[in-house]
Amino acid sequence: MRVIVQRSGSSSVCVNKKIVGSIEMGVVLLIGFTEGDTEEKLEWMAKKIANLRIFPDNTGIMNLSLLDISGSILAISQFTLYASCEKGNRPSYMAALKNEEARKLYDAFCEKLRKYAKVETGIFGADMDVSIQNIGPTTVMLER
Repeated sequence: MRVIVQRSGSSSVCVNKKIVGSIEMGVVLLIGFTEGDTEEKLEWMAKKIANLRIFPDNTGIMNLSLLDISGSILAISQFTLYASCEKGNRPSYMAALKNEEARKLYDAFCEKLRKYAKVETGIFGADMDVSIQNIGPTTVMLER
């Protein structure tokens, strides 16, 4: 499981030019799954994201978590996080979990995230336009 976490002031996702999810202060998650991802990994990742101290305190030090600021989450599925560019110029996505299995994990992961924060989502498998106001910029890659 790979997750790109981006601190966001305001972000949204559109499908067919219609906003299907949006947040104010919080994080945007780009989420990819691979073979061997488990419920335990989902639980670990959700807790890690909720407690990741990437928001500034009143002195400007990144010392606050998503929980501390009562932030929101915009969760976007992104199988391309498992792209391999080892051979040639066309990425291979063989390591990405197949559609239905990935959808189940994505849905389960979003439910686990909802224990910690308000969660908005894109539409799994859709062609999405994602607008991210990355504050900082602050971007962290998590893998489990």
